[in-house]
Amino acid sequence: MKFAFSTLGVPGLPIPEVVGLATATGYQGVELRAHPEEPVHPGIGAAERAAVVDDFKRAGVEILTVAGYVRVADTTADEDAVRQELNDLLWLARDLGAANVRVFPGGGDQDPAEADAAAARRLGAAGEVAADFGVRILLETHDSHRTGVDAARVLGTVGHPQVGVLWDVMHTWLGGEDPITTHAVLAPHLGYVQVKDIASAEDMTPLALGAGVLPLAECMALLAQDGGDGGDGGDSWVCWEYEKRWYPKAAELQGLLEAGRGYLEGLVGGR
Repeated sequence: MKFAFSTLGVPGLPIPEVVGLATATGYQGVELRAHPEEPVHPGIGAAERAAVVDDFKRAGVEILTVAGYVRVADTTADEDAVRQELNDLLWLARDLGAANVRVFPGGGDQDPAEADAAAARRLGAAGEVAADFGVRILLETHDSHRTGVDAARVLGTVGHPQVGVLWDVMHTWLGGEDPITTHAVLAPHLGYVQVKDIASAEDMTPLALGAGVLPLAECMALLAQDGGDGGDGGDSWVCWEYEKRWYPKAAELQGLLEAGRGYLEGLVGGR
């Protein structure tokens, strides 16, 4: 099992410092938040992309994911705009050598069947481009499709090997779904798992791993049952998404990373 952290936890941090932080704290990968506020996003040019690749390569750290904000289930969005935004993310991932592109559902309060159909149509079409680029598109359990059952409705319709799911343990928990159900329905589609911790459903300020109420031990035990390979013969990833960007008064992630990795390793080792 490999561990990564999201740059959502270190807003605006220059890439050389992100890479140095991963190296110093024992993380094998990084999930890059692809937003104009950050150093890496679809608007950067070829020279900047090459510099990012070089920084990660020299340190031996992997770029796990380009975490974008496309809302594939939004039936009110312009079809061409969604397609272009997703295509731009796929090109960025390709140029960086990232394994995945993260997308959101974003179906809001729209008719669930229509939102599912829109997401499946868009993801299925983009899956062909993703296959050419060697990138996988992962639909995060989030907002309108926050449970595993919600996400599986879309993924079962898509049926494309380059389209999978990113299991955010907080959102499935907030949706009232127990980890064993989430794992069962998402296992055929699972890209990797995002972990975090919070005090309660009313206070989602990020905490150190293990300091809150999320069922991290149960989730990690389920992943360990897969043999640490996600069931597909490769290494499985667990990524700590610490939402410092949305909670600026939260503790700095830099001081928590090493202990957080140790906590996760302990959960796996103690199974």
